[in-house]
Amino acid sequence: MILNSAAPTREVAESAIPVPMRFTLLCLAALTIMSGATIAPSLPALEAHFAQHEDIALLSRLILSLPALMIALFAPIAGFISDRYGRRKLLLLAVTVYALAGISALLQGSLVGLLASRILLGIAVAGTMTSVTALVGDYFSPIQRQTYMSQQGAFISLGGVVFLLAGGLLADIHWRAPFAIYAVALLLIPAVLRFLPEPKRNSIEPLPNNVTNGNPDWPAFALLLGAALLNSLIFFLIPTQLPFLLKEIGADTPSLAGIAIAASNLMGALASLVFYPLARNYLGKSGVFVLGFTVMAFGMGLIAEADSFNAIIMATAIYGCGMGTLIPHIFATGLESATPNIRGRISGALAASVFIGQFISPFISQPWIERFGLASGFSAASTTLLLLASLALLLHWLKPKPSAKMFLQ
Repeated sequence: MILNSAAPTREVAESAIPVPMRFTLLCLAALTIMSGATIAPSLPALEAHFAQHEDIALLSRLILSLPALMIALFAPIAGFISDRYGRRKLLLLAVTVYALAGISALLQGSLVGLLASRILLGIAVAGTMTSVTALVGDYFSPIQRQTYMSQQGAFISLGGVVFLLAGGLLADIHWRAPFAIYAVALLLIPAVLRFLPEPKRNSIEPLPNNVTNGNPDWPAFALLLGAALLNSLIFFLIPTQLPFLLKEIGADTPSLAGIAIAASNLMGALASLVFYPLARNYLGKSGVFVLGFTVMAFGMGLIAEADSFNAIIMATAIYGCGMGTLIPHIFATGLESATPNIRGRISGALAASVFIGQFISPFISQPWIERFGLASGFSAASTTLLLLASLALLLHWLKPKPSAKMFLQ
């Protein structure tokens, strides 16, 4: 079934989501991980190229995390624009800027120019991610969203595998080469025009269980945002610090860094498709948080103890299982609190919390690592994840209260 420019009716959304629409949304979602994963293997070579700059150790990490700051700043604005003026127009503009900003780094001869291109890329990701998440809420019923989110988590993880491996191989040639991959985004523009109509958002939909008088349970949503922020802060140790840990233990080829990070994404894809639906059905909302944080803590602890490339691969794979279970759960839970008129803003808040964590990660991890060492940074992350798992378990055992009911159903 091919969609025309007319908006899909609620009956179409409830019965069957066309495959071209679903696949286009999945590809667009994968652009978010491509924004960072593609160039992660290049970081050590990039740092060496700009070694004359003061504080290059931190600045090289900012090449990866600076887009996250822009996403955090502009995602709420993108959410407002999406709700006010439409998802599709914003999405088309954002994808175009994404591609142009990404490949422009190939031509940058200075560190300042490179950072500027990453700023534009982050703004584009904010528009893309917010629009796509809101469209998922518009097109899919609540039950369909859970299934789609598990598929999206898997697709993003598999995309990360492809982009990391391609980025690693290209980085073996030259540290600039991986930036060419961003041109892939241009191929998605015709699909957006053909398969993603602007949805009708003035139709009456039943309110979610955790929404009263059209307003979400904001205290519970704040808890969700906090969990998303801390989770992404810790996650970003993998692309920003793992290549340097591998170099420290003697595995200093960029493609090996890509393989190690890709192992996490590969297991994340499996977890999103298989483990997340099972965990959601048998453990409930809070149980998924307990499981996800616990498994990730175990993986981070193993990374801290690893002394060989094979040990790193095993550790990142375990970490990926927890991440793949948790990420789709965070977004599915968030969308459950969103009515159509504020869906863009809810999506923007989720994106902002995730990418604030990614941006501040180097500022927290780098001073710690410079003082205590790389392994200690991963050990501290493991401890933090265990604390988050304990907090989720405590919420699970406490009697549900209005501000926590989003998690404890």
